[in-house]
Formats: sequence, C-alpha cells, structure tokens
Amino acid sequence: MPDPGTGFGARHRVLTRGYGHRPDPDDPAAVLAMPIVLHIPKQDPPRRSALLEAAAAATIALCLDPRVGPDEDGQPGPWQDAFLAWNDARIRKVSRRARGAQWRAAQDVDGITVDRDGAQARALVPGPVGKLDPRISRLQIGGTDLPHDDPADPEPGVPVLWIDAALDMTVGKAAAQVGHAVMLLAGALDEDAARAWAADGYRCAVRDADPERWRALRARAEKAEAGGLIAAVRDAGFTEVAPGSMTVIAVAD
Repeated sequence: MPDPGTGFGARHRVLTRGYGHRPDPDDPAAVLAMPIVLHIPKQDPPRRSALLEAAAAATIALCLDPRVGPDEDGQPGPWQDAFLAWNDARIRKVSRRARGAQWRAAQDVDGITVDRDGAQARALVPGPVGKLDPRISRLQIGGTDLPHDDPADPEPGVPVLWIDAALDMTVGKAAAQVGHAVMLLAGALDEDAARAWAADGYRCAVRDADPERWRALRARAEKAEAGGLIAAVRDAGFTEVAPGSMTVIAVAD
C-alpha cells in the first residue's frame, strides 16, 4: 500500500484542506497568481466553451501533477514550493491571450497545456505577479473575449461547470473562475473519485446557466444538499464582478 504521505493521495489532500490559510503580502508585486494562457488565434478562434474546458482541465492537471509533489517516492517535485505557497494564499489566477509565436514561446514556461476539441489553454506554475516570466508578462490580459456558443448537452458522468450567464464575464475572467471551480470540486471528491477523474484526463463540460437553471443550482449549493457533489465559486470582486458574486457552480453527479 502506498505511503499516505506520498503520491497522488498526498497531492489530493492539499486540495481537500482548501486554500487561503495566510494573508496576502503587503507588497502587491509579491502577490502570488497562476497565469493561464489562452490560445486565441486571429483566424479560426476556438469555441468559447471548449476553451474554458481546456483551461479548467489544465488548471486541475497542474494542481495534481507529480511535479507539485510529493511524487510516488515521497520526493518533493520541482514545482512544489511555488505551488504550496500559492495554494496557501488566495489562489488568484490571471488569464492572458496568446497567438502565433507568443503561444509557442509560452510552451517553454513551466506548466501544462490541454487541448479540448482544438481549443488550447496552458496553466503555468504560480509565482509572484511582479516576477512574471517576460514571455508571459508581455501577453495581453484584455482582448480575450469570444462569443457565447451553444454546445450539445454534457455527456453523462462528466462534471459540469455551470457559469452564471447573467454576469456576462469575459472569457479570460471565466477561465479563472472555472479554474477555481475545478480545484474546489477536486477537493470535494474522495481520493478514488479524484483518481478516476485524473485517469479520464479531467474531462469536464462548461455550460452557461440561464436564470432559471442558475436559481436552482444556487439554491442547491447554498443548502449543500446531501448526496450530491457540488462546489460553488464566490469571487473576491477584484475584476468584472461584485465582491461575493457566485460565478460558477460545479456539479459532479
């Protein structure tokens, strides 16, 4: 039997204990954030829902990757210190747009890229916002919007990340929010379920919730109904939405 302090189980327990265990530093440049790079070419841009699914999967794949440690032998991974420092803070994420040579250069910065139906996103190892790799800092934060699309119904058994459509978030903001949602959802899963999700490549569906569906989801999230796996993201309100806004509700059943 694996040592309970090693491997996937240990990495998963970091998510189960949550985040935000220490205050932000006084120096704004020392605030920690995970960059998410969205591949949005000028020609043939991806579908919004597929890009958000890629961003969500990349985020949770990085959070549970052996390189954030400990590995199966109990050894710390090369990304462990940076990841744990970030996870103990407020798990901020900042999305940026890349295309062409910029996107190719981003592949050389530590992180994980996921492709969903031709849409690509890369989650990078968190670090201080004031010491961002220049290949990433030069990327544009704005200009990440894509039109809402109308994908098919989610596949049975795949977690669904429902976005409050009324907030009309940009795709960059939404990418950060679904990244928060998958971390909360993974932490709510037991280890066996999390392992199964990992084996499936962290597939998930991202869908806009109309007002009626959102009211029902919100009521369920607020009541924390027994027998269901559900995780809700409440935003700190630094950008686009009011503080405390519920932005995404993730459902695993």
